[in-house]
Amino acid sequence: MADLASLRLKKNEDRRIKQGHIWVFSNEVDTQTTPLKSFEAGQQVVVEASNGKPLGLAYVNPNTLICARVFTRDVKHQLGLTFFKKRLQQAQALREVMYSEPYYRLAFGESDGLPGLVIDRFDDVFVVQIGTAGMEAVKQDILQVLINLYHPRAVVWRNDMASRELEGLSRYQELAYGELPEQVTLIENGAKFVVPVLGGQKTGWFYDHRSARARMSQMVEGKRVLDVFSYLGGWGIQAALAGAESVACVDASEPALDGVHLNAELNGVADKVTSYQGNAFEVMTALIGQAEKFDVVIVDPPAFVKRKKDLKSGSEGYRRVNELAMRLLSPNGILISASCSHHMSRDALLNQIQVAASHIDRTVQLFDQAHQAPDHPVHPAIPETEYLKTFFCRVMAKW
Repeated sequence: MADLASLRLKKNEDRRIKQGHIWVFSNEVDTQTTPLKSFEAGQQVVVEASNGKPLGLAYVNPNTLICARVFTRDVKHQLGLTFFKKRLQQAQALREVMYSEPYYRLAFGESDGLPGLVIDRFDDVFVVQIGTAGMEAVKQDILQVLINLYHPRAVVWRNDMASRELEGLSRYQELAYGELPEQVTLIENGAKFVVPVLGGQKTGWFYDHRSARARMSQMVEGKRVLDVFSYLGGWGIQAALAGAESVACVDASEPALDGVHLNAELNGVADKVTSYQGNAFEVMTALIGQAEKFDVVIVDPPAFVKRKKDLKSGSEGYRRVNELAMRLLSPNGILISASCSHHMSRDALLNQIQVAASHIDRTVQLFDQAHQAPDHPVHPAIPETEYLKTFFCRVMAKW
């Protein structure tokens, strides 16, 4: 093992790290003792308290606000084949407790002790997202461990996130290993989906709503369902399979809606599923103008609040989309409202739902809620790992 340089923290700046968080911010570093400019992006270091006591190993990016991420408290274990094998086996063991089929998020970054690394599994196809210079520097080790452990048919790099630019990394997506089958499929809650692991959104699928979609399936039999921001029909197709009378999917992307209809055919529910392409706000407004009504409306938008400074405008977006959804509901209809914005708290989202209801003289009853699926575990010391919230509400005339 190579000797590692030290990254010294200022006095009292080690408390958060000692309590379990793993991010070191640039203003916490004692730059007189260990100048950040002396490190290369992706370099591994020993993080030290102000008295020189080792706190763990991290990788560094001197050019970012989060300038270091601790990946182990054991200073003997640097990033490499042994490290990744152990961490992925630990992650695999948790998924095997919950899922009997090989379709899940195998690695969820910080929550699995793998900061900057996300891996989604579609049976023998693995889709990898690397978000940091530290993980990019060892990506061949990550690939080799996946090959050794799983003997995959294919491994795909989906390193095309905008966040990589903050790390000084290029954006790309490519086949890293093997051969992609003509169709990559997954099974979720008994439904089968074809997913575009190259060219689709994120890794091609959103496993994080699996639990919420299972809950939804218990309340749609015989109902007219509207799935807004549908992507490939994760909600809508499962609603149709659960006995919904009809399902309408709304998305801005034509390829996504092509995927909806492909997946509807795949599951034998094509006769129940229609779609509307366009801006969700505009499509919903048009449906209101046509006096359309639905028994269940699902709104699962992209993150409207990506940064704290977006909170005001993003909150208004959540209010507007929920108000439009309520206007489309039949009396005593069910609103399923989600947010994947970490900076939009549960209380804040619920407040926007209530503001929307008050604006159009409706009464809302929150009767259930869901969190991100268990293959997206939360690290209690890292609030940023909890981001997804879903509310199940009955919407009635004002009392």
